[in-house]
Amino acid sequence: MPADVEQMLSMLSAHRSVLGYILLSRGEQVSIIRHSGVVFEGDHGKKYAAVIRRIVESVQTGLEEVSGEENEGDNIKFMRIRTKRHELMISPDHRYLLAVLHDPGIE
Repeated sequence: MPADVEQMLSMLSAHRSVLGYILLSRGEQVSIIRHSGVVFEGDHGKKYAAVIRRIVESVQTGLEEVSGEENEGDNIKFMRIRTKRHELMISPDHRYLLAVLHDPGIE
């Protein structure tokens, strides 16, 4: 993994409001490349990985339907999903999906 990515993941982990991050591969079969935080451990992490992939694919499909062009229209750069307790931030890339879960109540 490139040093700049390692440094960014390290900074994310150090932030006190961050509950964890998960870095996923893109492709037919989503796989967890790396994760931090107990929320992404074991089967729970696998569930998050599958859901994150579905969210990104669903939003991208919606954008393509609206623009009328497949992969030529808008592409997702960053998504934020906020619930009562947490905020999930997703940053898709052509090779990876990075998701960070944090508690917005912690400053």
